[in-house]
Amino acid sequence: MQSQKPIGIFDSGIGGLTLASQISNLLPAENILYFGDTAHLPYGDKSTAAIQAYSVRISQFLLDRGVKAILIACNSASAAAYELVREYVGNKALVFNVIDSVVDHLATEYAGKKVGLIGTKQTVNSDIFGRKVAGTGAGIELKSLATPLLAPMIEEGFFNNKISLNIIEEYLRNPEFDQISSIILACTHYPLIAAQIDSYFEGKVDIVDSSRIVARQVQASLKEAGLLNTGTEGRREFFVSDYTAAFENATQIFFGGKVSLQHFPLWD
Repeated sequence: MQSQKPIGIFDSGIGGLTLASQISNLLPAENILYFGDTAHLPYGDKSTAAIQAYSVRISQFLLDRGVKAILIACNSASAAAYELVREYVGNKALVFNVIDSVVDHLATEYAGKKVGLIGTKQTVNSDIFGRKVAGTGAGIELKSLATPLLAPMIEEGFFNNKISLNIIEEYLRNPEFDQISSIILACTHYPLIAAQIDSYFEGKVDIVDSSRIVARQVQASLKEAGLLNTGTEGRREFFVSDYTAAFENATQIFFGGKVSLQHFPLWD
């Protein structure tokens, strides 16, 4: 049955595991097939053409394994490759990004307010959030800042410690973020440092965690399409383009036990 097919999720590394974990918690019956492109992380400093090539190749990998939906669990890839992936996939599977549902959330919850955003160079320089937020007509003043050290820092296991705190504080003391009402974590790695970001703002700024918002969107869209899995607990499969100990450790943190990583190089 179509509903029993897996949800395919991909990111350059461990960041997308925040989304995979949220979806697993929200939709425990769903089968998850996760691909971490660890051979090419981080995507944030790659060219648009390179990210598009990686994204299309991974999408084909997921389609070959019969997924019913593909979630681009990376803001950089969502900004650079979503339209291309959607065209490439066609009607073979649903395709989700991690931007549109967040923009809708901002328009509903923060109309007329000043909002901060941190993300990779690719995401910020594309101005995709700026254009989409402006298109809502919600009168949001968006202040975006590229924070290129954060994703590789997290990939290396440096989060919730003094090293990560010093780097976070150096970025967030930017005067552009004075008087913001909320801050968008526009990289799926960043929920891992959400507590430190919240501490910096002393709990006075709302932390917009895209993983929860996107997981709810996936649930609603699958339900609307009649594709929700009504079976028992789903299976979890993890593929990487290059084995890293950090990725294996992260999967164990998110999914509560040892997992089996399968190696699949994008190009032989």
